[in-house]
Amino acid sequence: MRLTPPRAVLLLTLGLLLAACEPTMVNRGNMLDADKLAEIKPGTTTREEVATRLGTPTQIGTFDENVWYYVGRRTEQYSFFDPEVIEQKAVAVRFNDQGVVTVVKKLDAAESQDIDPVTRRTPTYGHETTVLEQLLGNLSSKGLGPKNKKK
Repeated sequence: MRLTPPRAVLLLTLGLLLAACEPTMVNRGNMLDADKLAEIKPGTTTREEVATRLGTPTQIGTFDENVWYYVGRRTEQYSFFDPEVIEQKAVAVRFNDQGVVTVVKKLDAAESQDIDPVTRRTPTYGHETTVLEQLLGNLSSKGLGPKNKKK
């Protein structure tokens, strides 16, 4: 089988297209390094030292400001497909009232729950305008009436 120029161009193009199918890797949040996390010692490390070593927390506890959460997720996405979660980490750091670490707890992803948003709509009263009414309404409100003529 002889490789003709059109076949060579086709094979080269296919090779380039296949090479371009590399996934996009995205880190979201704070993926804590195990070595940095090991530096946080309950009973001795202060709030300021935690912020210096681990960075700003992803979330501070809603009901207890003495709990800091570090959450990170690494995803992989091929072209237009939905991203796939490759790795997810969550750590809770609890402080006492003096600002010293009392607990460092790795949160298990198996304990997490997916939240299903409610699909109901809040009823509103009044008139629902159609797209055509909105377009025609915008034409009349843009200064075409006698009140808005420029002098």
